[in-house]
Amino acid sequence: MPLSLGLAMYRALSWRTAQPVQDPPPPRPRGPLIWMHATSPERHLALRDLGARLRAQRPEVNLLITVNASVPVAAPWRDPVPVPVMSDHPLAVRAFLDHWKPDLCLWTGGDLMPNLISLAADRGTVMVLADLEARDLPRRRAGWLTDLTRPCLERFGAILTASDAAATQLRRLGVSGARIEAHSRLLMGVSPPPCPDTALTAAAQALSGRPLWLAAYLQPEEFAPVLAAHRDALRFQHRLLLVAVPAEPGETGALTEAAGAAGLRFADWHGGDPIGEEVQLLICDDSSDLGLWYRMAPITFMAGSLAGGATGHAPFAAAALGSAVLYGPNIADHAEAYARLAQARAARAVQDAETLAQAVVQLSAPDHAAAMALAGWDTITESAAVTDHLIELIQDLLDRKEARDARA
Repeated sequence: MPLSLGLAMYRALSWRTAQPVQDPPPPRPRGPLIWMHATSPERHLALRDLGARLRAQRPEVNLLITVNASVPVAAPWRDPVPVPVMSDHPLAVRAFLDHWKPDLCLWTGGDLMPNLISLAADRGTVMVLADLEARDLPRRRAGWLTDLTRPCLERFGAILTASDAAATQLRRLGVSGARIEAHSRLLMGVSPPPCPDTALTAAAQALSGRPLWLAAYLQPEEFAPVLAAHRDALRFQHRLLLVAVPAEPGETGALTEAAGAAGLRFADWHGGDPIGEEVQLLICDDSSDLGLWYRMAPITFMAGSLAGGATGHAPFAAAALGSAVLYGPNIADHAEAYARLAQARAARAVQDAETLAQAVVQLSAPDHAAAMALAGWDTITESAAVTDHLIELIQDLLDRKEARDARA
């Protein structure tokens, strides 16, 4: 495809930029390779889920997930390990494509890299753009930026927008409507943590119908404010039970000390302590039990979000299992997920012990928590159709490419 004026100027200018030094890439596996690019932490999680489902249906496919600077790569990710792509320098782009030789690219969101996208398409990579929002696009058609954006968009054979507004904006930019499909946001699918029915039955019997709320992934810095919030809530709900799950099992001792200092009577779930009416705090030192507690608790405070320097934990599992979600102000790693739930009124932000206690008391009314739980379920399931459609689309495009390659 001939280069537009804007793209030609961009490419010429990009030769003048410094080429960053990057670590050597891992070896390319044999067989077809799908390259997925994430432009945000939540899109990265969504692509990991989509890729796992795709490989379950098409085991011969290899996955490459690349990320931009907004996605942390230091986490101990399992295969596939995300590969940072920070440079659109022509030499870096050529080296990337020469090494990986992707059969299909699934790009999510904006932050388009013109050299990388145009050269990949020119080399025969099947190009799909998904989860494109209106904010990812320029608002006006004229000018340098739009002249650069439209040629990038035209390299994609299919564009799935996250809203009708984004689809309308694409058409205003002159993108062919035949390639545009309006959908909802692409979100991480949820495979809720398992819980045997026998465990649910045993917990229900042990708790004897006590009202409860859950604090999941508690950090040591959060012990004092969360326990203080529970003490305040007990003034209004004297039978209320807090189930506390620390982020690390080794922190259980510090949690029991904090509970003693707060004057709370506690029991050890795995220690087999009896849970009488006098028990106010139940400590569970195994996060693998969260599948049980998400199902049992109508309210979940997603900890790792209250103390300074925290970055939050993914909230979708709790929401998918019917728990209203509370969270603190420090959720940088999962900001999009919380914003999505908050917009649907399935999650609520708290700032400190006082606002946490107020939220717990208010949501102890069953109708309030149930309304939030229903909104959370709707939010989780609305993107399932997008994921299913993308998997079918990718399968179809790969089949067509294999047929073309066989005829060549």
